[in-house]
Amino acid sequence: MSAVPDGKKLVRSPSGLRMVPENGAFNSPFSLDEPQWVPDKECPRCMQCDTKFDFIRRKHHCRRCGRCFCDKCCSKKVPLPRMCFVDPVRQCAECSLASQKEMEFYDKQLRVLLGGGTFVITLGTSEKSETMTCRLSNNHRYMFLDGESHFEVELSRISSMQILTDGSSPGENDIHTYTSLLDSQYISEGGVSRASGMLLHYKPMGCQDGQQLRMEAADDKKAASLWLAAMHKAAKLLYEARDQ
Repeated sequence: MSAVPDGKKLVRSPSGLRMVPENGAFNSPFSLDEPQWVPDKECPRCMQCDTKFDFIRRKHHCRRCGRCFCDKCCSKKVPLPRMCFVDPVRQCAECSLASQKEMEFYDKQLRVLLGGGTFVITLGTSEKSETMTCRLSNNHRYMFLDGESHFEVELSRISSMQILTDGSSPGENDIHTYTSLLDSQYISEGGVSRASGMLLHYKPMGCQDGQQLRMEAADDKKAASLWLAAMHKAAKLLYEARDQ
């Protein structure tokens, strides 16, 4: 599946120009679908400040949530890479703030993930480990692991991710050393604890049984920690996209 060409096409929607995969089945797992716009006839007033629309006060739709606002409440044009827009698009205050925060991921963390990190990989309960380079594929759909062998993990088939910190073994009650990626209290680039590894469960293609994969930082601990911190933010976007 990962060998499918990443062809893209330019499409025009009511919201603006978008550069999307030629085959919609190969969208980035971080992507969000364009929302349905609230019909004009259903929004006589701004959905933020309740200003009544008239000939002078025109209505505008937020490109991220699809709700209807006046110009004052929907004036910002912000990049929205999660919907593949070519140019910045009009968004309401709440959505523009969310999009601006996500830009840090696309500008910084995504580059780290594409660049890769080196880890000691253990599959399942095997006692055999292998040092491998782990990186995100260009279409963001796969984790590529390369060493003496090669295999891939499709992000959409990952059921759970946990972070290991400070080189300790995980314990059921020790959230400082074994914590969900969705809990950012302890894991960050400069946070309380440095990420030292990751444990994930996924279902390989064509297999009904789940597989466990354990990643532990190899020689370059700092680079590995930055990669894991980036994956921490990627996981948040991944689960948010699933929920929406």
